[in-house]
Amino acid sequence: MSTVNKSAPRLVPCPTCGGDSLFNTTNAYRPFCSARCKGVDLGAWASESFRVPEDNPPDSETFGDPKLMQ
Repeated sequence: MSTVNKSAPRLVPCPTCGGDSLFNTTNAYRPFCSARCKGVDLGAWASESFRVPEDNPPDSETFGDPKLMQ
């Protein structure tokens, strides 16, 4: 049986600053603590600071075919 109190506000760490953030429908910026932290995160995505690593080599590289590497 779970002992989680559903009426108590749930605090989670803000992904940007690490401060407390209210994870509730009353917080329009959730999971962020403020509009500033939400904007900082959006800016990081827009400037491509957050990227998924690419496993494949670029098309311009000759990869795997030893005849093309001579």
